[in-house]
Amino acid sequence: MQPIHATAQLNLRMQPLDRGDLFEDPLMEELESQELGEVTGGGTMMQESGEIDYCDIELELSDIERAVPLVCQFLEERGVPRGSKLTYHVGETAHEVPFGRMEGLAIYLNGTDLPEEVYSECDINFVFDEINRLIEGRGAILGHWQGPTETALYMYGTSAAAMREAITPFVAEYPLCQQSRFAQIA
Repeated sequence: MQPIHATAQLNLRMQPLDRGDLFEDPLMEELESQELGEVTGGGTMMQESGEIDYCDIELELSDIERAVPLVCQFLEERGVPRGSKLTYHVGETAHEVPFGRMEGLAIYLNGTDLPEEVYSECDINFVFDEINRLIEGRGAILGHWQGPTETALYMYGTSAAAMREAITPFVAEYPLCQQSRFAQIA
């Protein structure tokens, strides 16, 4: 039977190397161990601003009946957010299978409008570590982006509202987080 090309579009803002480590490589091992196909590549869709919009994993699947639920469940169990989907064609018929349970929250830190001493005295690595500590058990930062005027940290977990609630007191007090904004991304 001829392998069927499929694309797992992940509603996830993540750097390519991190995507490979967390999703592509383990999925490849699982597909190969079950003799259901292979990962053939991946990609990242960028917004006009240069910020990541989503990423995908390209697949060749040998048994659609078994491989599709395995791929969706495997990626879901590894933390893929809602709004993700697996697409493939069988003959002329297109199929789209939605998956993902996690929610996503971004915090955009203002990179231009704060006093200079804030940028020289505060540390983005401290912000990263402190946010991860505060949302531990609820989620984690899985990606970031540094744009011309903002730096974004992308958190994924069971509830965007719970993650935001957990970090709001820190964001309100830490100087580097002043004038930041939140966006639900999944």
